[in-house]
Amino acid sequence: MIEILHLSILATILISGFLALWFRNLLSSVISLSVLSLFVSLEFFYMQAPDVAIAEAGIGAGLSTAIYIVALRAVGKKQFRKEGEH
Repeated sequence: MIEILHLSILATILISGFLALWFRNLLSSVISLSVLSLFVSLEFFYMQAPDVAIAEAGIGAGLSTAIYIVALRAVGKKQFRKEGEH
């Protein structure tokens, strides 16, 4: 049972990493990277490194996702202004 859980976590990491590269929409890629980071933190917890898992979940899944979304919104507004000027 434990091996199935471990293999499913690893498979989800691989699939979400592939999907992050596959998606054309940048927001979908950011969400896929967030899922990847969340499952990496689960893998760290499974490998009995809870301190690293908490850091990965907080920084990788939380803070990095927020920074990417803010950056995407800023770039989107800048591109919209540039197109509207023409």
